[in-house]
Amino acid sequence: MRTEIFLLAFLHLLLVGCIEKENLFDLPPAVESKELAVEIVAQDLDIPWSLDFLPSGEMIFSERAGKVKILEKGVIHEVKGVAHLGEGGLQGIAVDPVFLQNNFIYLYYTYFGDGKILNKVSRFELKNNSLENETVLLEAIPGNVFHDGGRIKFGPDGLLYITTGDSGSSELAQNKTSLAGKILRMKPDGTIPEGNPFGTFVFSFFFRNPQGISWHPLTGELFATEHGPSKHDEVNLIKAGENYGWPEKLCNEGQESEKFVEAVVCFDEWTMAPSGAAFYSGNRLPLKNHFIYGGLRGEQVRALLFENGAVVRDEELLEGFGRVRDVVEGPDGLLYFATNNTDGRGTPKPGDDKISFIWPAIISVGALSAEAPANVL
Repeated sequence: MRTEIFLLAFLHLLLVGCIEKENLFDLPPAVESKELAVEIVAQDLDIPWSLDFLPSGEMIFSERAGKVKILEKGVIHEVKGVAHLGEGGLQGIAVDPVFLQNNFIYLYYTYFGDGKILNKVSRFELKNNSLENETVLLEAIPGNVFHDGGRIKFGPDGLLYITTGDSGSSELAQNKTSLAGKILRMKPDGTIPEGNPFGTFVFSFFFRNPQGISWHPLTGELFATEHGPSKHDEVNLIKAGENYGWPEKLCNEGQESEKFVEAVVCFDEWTMAPSGAAFYSGNRLPLKNHFIYGGLRGEQVRALLFENGAVVRDEELLEGFGRVRDVVEGPDGLLYFATNNTDGRGTPKPGDDKISFIWPAIISVGALSAEAPANVL
């Protein structure tokens, strides 16, 4: 049986306190000469897929086999009926923006229905460290053992955004009436919001397998990561009703067309397989307003700065930790990321899978690797 090992809360506070003494939090954005340190928060996890935070500051996260956990409290719920097949299973998790009023937690997971592999979005109530009263908000999203999408997040408009994969059927991505290969948008009660471009849940379409979404802290623009076929992975600037090309147009191939939105970043020479992402809005790291995103096949964390409609930089931030599934900013102003080295496609190391946080260290230039010291106290 897997054993969960959680670092004590005082260690985290000690680390943060030591950083503050060095006055590193006032660094301007994009200080490339500062290296970063990584500290493990939890290990021996079972494919942690999505991370979020409760108003209390506690981390709540999903494991793909079906468990929901709160850091330092362990399992609070095991979702019944999760079909953990290939890339499918319990994936996205999101805390309601007004959680203190309703205690709502939202989950995206794979299940069997009508003899098919499908995905659904459900809402639960968190009571006494347990999830209760499941309410299905959207079901029968086409699923498969791959290309299930699965990221859910609330936008600055208070609406829930949902990424779905094409479930291995690219023609569904092109079909505006299908829920597959899309970014969807819904009200927290599961109804269609006014302003959705087609009068349905569909917000934008023609996607293969988008797995990360986040909003620019200054402009409110939505960015998303997407898996391409082997290569041609993308970061896209998402706009309502727009067509993102799959499978007709791969990034950096063929002529540009007004029919398709071109990618902001295109990995056409190697495979990144980008997944979870978060814009960093804090002051504790020299990454303000950067889009921080993890790579599965690429096995790294990258930092993208997008200003005035153009990419200023897109660089490797961390490497050597394996397959990075999710990246989030914590309420403490630090960045957290989860690895998926036990998902059948990685090379597990002792303690995998892990959740770690990133903080600035007083050491020299260069991307931090797993071989570097994780603690510079």
